[in-house]
Amino acid sequence: MAVTAVHQFAQCITCHAWSADQSMVALCPNNNEVHIYRLVEEKWEKVYVLQKHDQVISSMDWSARSNKIVTASHDRNSYVWNLEASEWVPTLVILRLNRAALCVQWSPKENKFAVGSGAKTTCICYYEQDNNWWVSKLIRKKHNSSVTSVSWHPDNILLATTSTDGKCRVFSTFIKGVDAKDSKKGTSPDTKFGELIVQLDLSSSWTFGVKWSPSGNTLAYVGHNSMIYFVDDVGPSPLAQNVVFRDLPLRDVLFVSERKVIGVGFDCNPMVFAADERGIWSFVRYLGERKAVSSGSRYGSQFSEAFVKFYGQSKQGLNNDAVETSRTRGTVHENCINCIMPLGEHGKMIRRFSTSGLDGRIAVWDLENEQDLFE
Repeated sequence: MAVTAVHQFAQCITCHAWSADQSMVALCPNNNEVHIYRLVEEKWEKVYVLQKHDQVISSMDWSARSNKIVTASHDRNSYVWNLEASEWVPTLVILRLNRAALCVQWSPKENKFAVGSGAKTTCICYYEQDNNWWVSKLIRKKHNSSVTSVSWHPDNILLATTSTDGKCRVFSTFIKGVDAKDSKKGTSPDTKFGELIVQLDLSSSWTFGVKWSPSGNTLAYVGHNSMIYFVDDVGPSPLAQNVVFRDLPLRDVLFVSERKVIGVGFDCNPMVFAADERGIWSFVRYLGERKAVSSGSRYGSQFSEAFVKFYGQSKQGLNNDAVETSRTRGTVHENCINCIMPLGEHGKMIRRFSTSGLDGRIAVWDLENEQDLFE
């Protein structure tokens, strides 16, 4: 199996992030605190507890180069934590929100970060040297519901968002004085801050977990209808396709290469999706098994499972062993996986990543021995 380590840190984990050298991990145990653990003699020891938020922390990100942690919380605030000497010092970010902050991510150059909120807005935050504080510019009136996830394009300008209004959107976040003019090379030179580049109406349900491929040529996100969407040539005429699967919905995705995506969610086991030489995406298998279940057997087992649920097991004469349920697939996690993080440099092929879930576990996965995924 691809999993190399499983650690039980809490009863429940809402989000986690790693330091650049992966010697420390920060996590939120479903409350208003950030717990930071350090690996000491092959054991994880709690070394810091960051306390500033008033409500549960919904998302966090740890910058690789500047070594700063940004947190977003249901208390409508965001903090940037900087390690000074041996103490993490928080700096309040002025978000101007009237609803919860739901997701946050540093930009590739780490000079900005984006915060999605339940106020139907996205905050693009940057540091003002003159006033010595973090300020934000808001992208308003574009979303019709809560912003569930954000993802930066490698060019540091384009930002993709998903929302519970069922749409995925791509915006320009160019800020004069923060971004260089030559950074607009991949976009129209006339694009202004907050301009909507493209709106994707592919899903009829809530959407989550948007991510860009390492090159920025492909966009992937998931819907609450057990579908995953892939979009190439993001712009006025995008090329879109979707993959339907019969198991529980996903919550987050990660590109491990240009043609491989790992999806995690309510099925408690990472799912592998891949594109063939024609660019057609499909489900490959669960990461905890060697081969995907054939479509014919899946039809039968799922039909039987649904029949048993509605009419009772005794009427069908079936036992538990005869029904293949998606719940038995979760061999590492025992509850929904809500976060997946790469272990390595962004923009390169990722062989190691970690997942955390509502079961309070963080699992580390290594694809080095999964040769069939990289053939």
